[in-house]
Amino acid sequence: MTENSLPTAPEEDRTLSPHTGYTRAHWEATADRLLAAALRYATPGHALVDLPGPPSKSGVRSDGLEGFARTFLLAAFRTAGASGKDPHGFLERYTAGLARGTRTPGRDDADSWPEIGHHGIQGQPMVESASVALALRLTAPWTWDTLPAADQDRVEQWLRGALRHTPAPNNWYLFPLTVAGFLESVGRGDAETRHAIERGLGLLNGWYQGQGWYSDGDGRSFDHYNGWALHFYPLLHAHLAGDQALLDQLGPRLREFLDGFALLFDANGAPIHHGRSLTYRFAAVTAVALGALTGRTPLAPGATRRILSGSLRHFLDRGALTADGVLSLGWYGPHEATLQRYSGPGSPYWASKGFLSLLIPPEDAVWTATEENAPSEGRDRVLALPAPGLLIQTTGGDGLARLHNHGSYKLDFREPERAPGNPLYARLAYSTRTGPTSAANTPDNHIALTARGTRSARARIHPLAAGPDWLASWHRPVFPEAGPVLPSARIESLTLARGRLELRVHRTVGVPVGTPIHHSGWAVALPPGTAPEAEQTVEVRLHGPETTSQLLGLYGWQTQRTVRAPQGTAYGPWALLPELTGTVGADASQTVFVALASLTGEPGAAPLAGQAAAEVSGLAVTVSWADGARTVIDFGADGTSGTHGPSVTEEPA
Repeated sequence: MTENSLPTAPEEDRTLSPHTGYTRAHWEATADRLLAAALRYATPGHALVDLPGPPSKSGVRSDGLEGFARTFLLAAFRTAGASGKDPHGFLERYTAGLARGTRTPGRDDADSWPEIGHHGIQGQPMVESASVALALRLTAPWTWDTLPAADQDRVEQWLRGALRHTPAPNNWYLFPLTVAGFLESVGRGDAETRHAIERGLGLLNGWYQGQGWYSDGDGRSFDHYNGWALHFYPLLHAHLAGDQALLDQLGPRLREFLDGFALLFDANGAPIHHGRSLTYRFAAVTAVALGALTGRTPLAPGATRRILSGSLRHFLDRGALTADGVLSLGWYGPHEATLQRYSGPGSPYWASKGFLSLLIPPEDAVWTATEENAPSEGRDRVLALPAPGLLIQTTGGDGLARLHNHGSYKLDFREPERAPGNPLYARLAYSTRTGPTSAANTPDNHIALTARGTRSARARIHPLAAGPDWLASWHRPVFPEAGPVLPSARIESLTLARGRLELRVHRTVGVPVGTPIHHSGWAVALPPGTAPEAEQTVEVRLHGPETTSQLLGLYGWQTQRTVRAPQGTAYGPWALLPELTGTVGADASQTVFVALASLTGEPGAAPLAGQAAAEVSGLAVTVSWADGARTVIDFGADGTSGTHGPSVTEEPA
């Protein structure tokens, strides 16, 4: 079977799908083409898929297993969704690969799989075991049941390595749960499988923080793993097992999660650019498909398909595939800063999880209803999620979504806080049209002190307080090794969203008088050599292809400038960002800094000057809006360390 033997892409259907033109047939054709392109790189025995590209830290053989497992999952969704119809013979090749890969695990030959070990010591195969097990569970009549008993025994023995080794202390515990669920589904369950399931569910409940959000392990790591791992594995297990009690426990959490998460998809289909593993791209829609599949969704069928197809098409239209049809390591095209050390050539194929949508029956309204607007295309919305510490802001005029971060951070569980901080977690805000600048460039959406010639980082984030349209947090500024250690210093930050506007207020506590302080806005990706609009005396305004970034100092800030980010972002090879600078003073009012920011896709955005004005008295900030409304933010006067939060009073016009 070759790529050229596959059917051509279906015609767009702008009647059924007025926004994207995509139907279920487009999903099936895309799956077929992705599989055909990837399988050209399979080994002779079909057990490894050695996709081209730089190896991950786990090595080439592990990467080959990753290529096999993740594309096998795609083939499983494709064929199970078609009730076993497999005209291109995908499952036959994967079944042969299963038998060959597990015949002599650990052997250094063309096809043998690596054995599953502990996290950090041959641990990556444990991740891939979940995709293998789930794919087998979905396709058992056409794969597992066709294997001779001896081959089944060898596959089981390899899979049980996931039950007998230690996962990473996070979503990895759901990989043994998934393996155990498959083994029980084919009559090979025992005390070991039951323990893996109960252990995983117990940890999951401990990680649940409320409002539909799980932390990815201990701490406060909230990102796309909520959708494509923490909801996905256990709830799909419950669905496939027909476990009503577990569905009733986990289903409402997914529904509540989707209430907010569905807002984080742009009108152009892009998911929010926040957190690690973003090279998985349209895997971001996994939870949306899972909600529809299990009936645990607040979304109308037409809105569900709008998000699903919008995200898939967004990446296909923007160069996510290489010239030979393989998913690249990056966001649109290749982008090194998007990757992690564990990213290998097969890693992007966790995007296969988005094809969970094909398990939704063809006759379901998700596929037959007319596409509706995405939630981000409706009225302007601000949604505070105090549990994860996230503030969602969307604007219907441009369909742009923003995520303000006052509670999610990612620290290496083996290392303490350190600078420069993780760009994918440490920034104050993220959006669907901008990516963070790299760690080597000036950080966007950041608040920092300068000491000994180095800038501070925001690593561990502590939520302080919340209201309907605002969130506040504090962090201890940390410096690289050359910088000072300031254990008594603290920066409190508050974001209030209003239409396209973002009021950003910062207060320093315990910071030496005279310390320089910097605050940056949204980074706009531009073609190399593009000059910014002439700097005005009031604000910095930067125009990108789809966005305008603005930043205005309202109080405390002394200078403004435009900063270059030569390494660019995931949205372009070169970027600019606006920045304000000031100095920490001795009086209470000289420790408060107020700015107004905006990121918009609407042309001709009005200047920020005149939109708001700020007055500060002690630690109380009064903001007067152009429409006559007022907002009073009081940080209090006791100077305690993170034991209280600001109060916010809003007076309508």
